[in-house]
Amino acid sequence: MSDATAAQGEPLSAPHFLECEYKRSLGPVLGQFFTGLRDHRIQGVRTRQGKVLVPPAEYDPFTGESTTGDFVEVGPGGVVTSWAWVSEPRSKHPLAKPFAFALIQLDGADTAMLHAVDAGDTSKMSTGMRVTASWAEETVGRIRDIACFVPEEAR
Repeated sequence: MSDATAAQGEPLSAPHFLECEYKRSLGPVLGQFFTGLRDHRIQGVRTRQGKVLVPPAEYDPFTGESTTGDFVEVGPGGVVTSWAWVSEPRSKHPLAKPFAFALIQLDGADTAMLHAVDAGDTSKMSTGMRVTASWAEETVGRIRDIACFVPEEAR
């Protein structure tokens, strides 16, 4: 801190939170994905090149071609490919205790999906660890039907 800053006190700051509420129509591809979640199934969709996208998309993000509409059941286990620890969850986070947001490549998928991992503490998280889906008590067809993922060794 410079002498000028010290003489004037600490720099001013103002917290700012930006939220945008919105609703989205699902269509046939995401509609089937969320219906599957309601029924405790995770599905991806196959691209024309044979890759399985999870979550599914109507168009291949790499080529722009429409996907085949061929749904493939994946998971419920997979591998953490990347993660970030959330030590102080906010009210809209999926868990009210410390957790990790992770990219999880589910068994049978060629892409990773973002979700929460309840590992207990940061020392139990690692890239390459195996996790499995833990389902919400009540499932209704939304992403939070998967309450979180948990380390497979904890099951």
